[in-house]
Amino acid sequence: MLSAQHNMHRAQPYIGYLIALLGVAAVTALLAPFHHRINSTTVALPLLLVVLFTATWRGSGPALLASILAILCFNFFFLPPYYTLTIEDPQNWVALAAFLATALTAGQLSARAKRRAEEAEAGRRENKRLYEELHDAFERVSHAEALRQSEQLKSALLDAVTHDLRTPLTSIKASATLLIEDADAEEPTEPFSAKEQQAMLRVITQEVDRLDRFIEGIIDLARIEAGELRLRRNWGDVDEIIEAALARAEQLIRQHEIEVEVEDELPVVRVDARAVAEVIYTLVDNATKYAPPGSCVRVAAKRAPDEMIQISVEDQGGGIPVEMRERVFDKFFRAADDDTTMPNRPRGAGMGLAIARGIIEAHDGHIFIETGAGGRGTRVTFTVPVGDEDQTPTEEQTKESLASSLTVEVERDNF
Repeated sequence: MLSAQHNMHRAQPYIGYLIALLGVAAVTALLAPFHHRINSTTVALPLLLVVLFTATWRGSGPALLASILAILCFNFFFLPPYYTLTIEDPQNWVALAAFLATALTAGQLSARAKRRAEEAEAGRRENKRLYEELHDAFERVSHAEALRQSEQLKSALLDAVTHDLRTPLTSIKASATLLIEDADAEEPTEPFSAKEQQAMLRVITQEVDRLDRFIEGIIDLARIEAGELRLRRNWGDVDEIIEAALARAEQLIRQHEIEVEVEDELPVVRVDARAVAEVIYTLVDNATKYAPPGSCVRVAAKRAPDEMIQISVEDQGGGIPVEMRERVFDKFFRAADDDTTMPNRPRGAGMGLAIARGIIEAHDGHIFIETGAGGRGTRVTFTVPVGDEDQTPTEEQTKESLASSLTVEVERDNF
């Protein structure tokens, strides 16, 4: 099998010359019987076509052979005196020379065009090969980047779970163990006072709430990633939504001064009031964590272009570097991890802003970070739509929205 293919490959260069010979012979055999009734021009055109086809299909070598054979046959069979290579009429010399020049030129041009076409095809194949190699390399890089991000996310998730689950569990375990040992003590010891017992129970309650918030955050992130975040939009007042968020954050804002500035005659908004209140609560929570005690936390709301309402929470803390402002919205990202200048910053799961962005974007809004007033602190701003103007809230809808916005805890669907 391999020997036959090798022999065929070696024979391919000779096929072109055979085709040239057979082509000229076929045209000559077809026209020679009629040489008395046809003129030289009629004969020259078919022979010239053989030269062109040979040059196009087989290249310059076979085309040159076809030209020489065509000239000889043209002279021998079709120019008087017939069946001899002698030429008596000077006009026939001109015709033969013109035919020779035309055949050689046309053959060379056709062969050159064929070469360029082959070079272009070879270039196209090479470009395709390079593109495929390059594409396989965009894919390998993308795959590697996806793996890197996946590993980074797993590491961040493991770190968050390790810290935000183990720490409260340790506190719960320690407090519960002390209470049990105190109750089961066989030897007379000084029992815990009622105040001490209450403090331990309060620690257990607080840490259970912390665990609950962490698990709810994980569920919310998973719902946002899966596109399963369901909003319950109703008409509500912006100031009532802010009030609900601050009521929930009452324990957090005791050591800070709170300023609320709501623009007069703001229109009601058609949003999920509880979800938006959760966003405001998250921003206030962050502001109180990263701003010094006694500093001011400012909550403001005003009209924005394109029928939007803009709400912002501003603190007087150390601020967030510009290059980090987009990253803080990533899942499990904590600014304190990258900020070596403030190692004592509070830690967290790094889910709050990621969830906030998911909620705002689900409302077709936008959330971003700026520097606070006077170049100090951080201002986190988000927008939510006013809603369709042709829809007016009924009294029942307003009451329902008010009730939901005043709910301290955000209701979450089963995931």
